[in-house]
Amino acid sequence: MTAVTDDPTAGQDASGASDTARGAPPPAGRWPLRTRALVAATALWALFTVLGYALSGRWWLWLLPDLAPPPFFLLVPAVLLALTWWAVPVRRWLTAALVLLLVLGAPRAGVNWSALTPGGGPVAARGDTLKVFSWNTLYWDSSDDPGEFYRYLKAKDADVYLLQEYLAWEDDGPQEIDELARIRAEFPGYEVEVLGELVTLSRFPVVATPPVGPSRAPGSGGPWREVFARDKVLRTDVDVRGRVVSFYNAHVPVQLDIERSPLSGGFYRTVRERDAQRRAHFAALEKDAAANTHPVLISGDFNTTPSMRDIGGLRDTFRDALPASGDLLPGTWNTAGLGLWRLDWTFTDDGLRVHRYAFTDPAGLSDHRGQDLLVSLAP
Repeated sequence: MTAVTDDPTAGQDASGASDTARGAPPPAGRWPLRTRALVAATALWALFTVLGYALSGRWWLWLLPDLAPPPFFLLVPAVLLALTWWAVPVRRWLTAALVLLLVLGAPRAGVNWSALTPGGGPVAARGDTLKVFSWNTLYWDSSDDPGEFYRYLKAKDADVYLLQEYLAWEDDGPQEIDELARIRAEFPGYEVEVLGELVTLSRFPVVATPPVGPSRAPGSGGPWREVFARDKVLRTDVDVRGRVVSFYNAHVPVQLDIERSPLSGGFYRTVRERDAQRRAHFAALEKDAAANTHPVLISGDFNTTPSMRDIGGLRDTFRDALPASGDLLPGTWNTAGLGLWRLDWTFTDDGLRVHRYAFTDPAGLSDHRGQDLLVSLAP
């Protein structure tokens, strides 16, 4: 007779491990946990990607998700794709979905694809050229050694400087500074134009400074704080060896106020107000530059990444200078970190050719890399 036992170890092998612990498949119809996690991550990233295409540049609140580092649009689906070997039950369709997300993310990742193509990068210049340096100075020299700051600028030996954040920053916000005498002493022979926080220096004669959008021409008066808040584009028409070239020096407002808590209503009110300001500045800049009959160069800190639709109008109408760069993944901010965000841009029209476009180390003087260009007038 066989004895009946209530031994709880019955059904286990000699090692005491149960079938489930030995890795037996889960019940029919139920995916392993790692498969479910991978499917969930893919679904969330697909939702984020689709919503980005639908809402970026159209809904003010999407300015916050748009702050994600652009390389993530390639990195995230690439990592998930590498993990699909775990998802045996759904590997085929999950792979197809992630390849599609990679394709959708490629234009938004900020990659300089021309750096991978034969002949991409800097182009040999013929004839007369023009050196342009564009840079967000991070509150001018207010937190740096002034001598070092001006030595850095002068070493660029540019024909035209397009500089932003000509100001100091104190507890109650931006403050006006007056360094015109120092600037003229450091750059003899240059013409200097100032509008709020924007400074343009030119070795060539300035023939006009037409206002752009709500802006007023430099020197037209008004309290500095009012000019700072209103004027974010300085257009300077310069006579370059007998031809007039229009240089647009721009600094589009940042999306948010980092001093405010995201738990406060004021934080989101500021985002909404900044969205309206950004749209107005982009629209005015695009309208003025598109109607300009002179060769055009537009440069500055746009506080806008390649994944954001805000800069789409400029990208569609003008030529991004990026193909003349040898950087595969150009990032201009934050130089104290990984520098994953390209916030600084340069555009030209058919009247100018860009031979070199380099992103330069700010030598600890700013959190933005500078934009160093060599351009020439098209025949």
